[in-house]
Amino acid sequence: MKSSNVIYHQASVTRQRRNKLNDHHSVVLWFTGLSGSGKSTLAHALEEKLFQKGCRTFVLDGDNIRHGLNSNLDFSEKSRTENIRRVSEVSKLMMESGLIVMTAFISPFNKDRDKARKLISSDDFIEIYCKASLETCESRDVKGLYRRARAGEITNYTGIDSPYEVPENPELTIDTDNQSLEGSVSTILSFLKSNGIIN
Repeated sequence: MKSSNVIYHQASVTRQRRNKLNDHHSVVLWFTGLSGSGKSTLAHALEEKLFQKGCRTFVLDGDNIRHGLNSNLDFSEKSRTENIRRVSEVSKLMMESGLIVMTAFISPFNKDRDKARKLISSDDFIEIYCKASLETCESRDVKGLYRRARAGEITNYTGIDSPYEVPENPELTIDTDNQSLEGSVSTILSFLKSNGIIN
């Protein structure tokens, strides 16, 4: 239950001032897709290119977040929703600090991604759907998680016994089945430039 005694503090150093100092806009790039679709790989490769351009960036990775902030959550639908809620709040704060924030989370449910968009604001939320077939994702399964899920050793695994809801209107769809990593990064960079987010 929220306290009624909490008042939002308005800082004098605003996001707009930080954006001017950084010479780029701060946004949230929300990478979504099945495990193995290339979300983390693509987010980190993009971050490297943005860093080389002098942009202020950070990648929030699903596995890393679950080691700390969300270590108390399991993979039930309720916990997955809470996982994304917390990530959305952190992403918004980091965006306000002037960063280009990249989140790499399966985030399987449309309702949770829609809530994230609403919290962050549609103008600042860029949904990037990493599209890859289940067969491709299973072939990239270096951790053996799909194999374990198919054997019944892991439950509530997205794509096996838990659904993944494909984004209805993402800003970008990256076909990681067929497009190279370099080509995928170039597609996103072109989008960011054409929308005035980076120079």
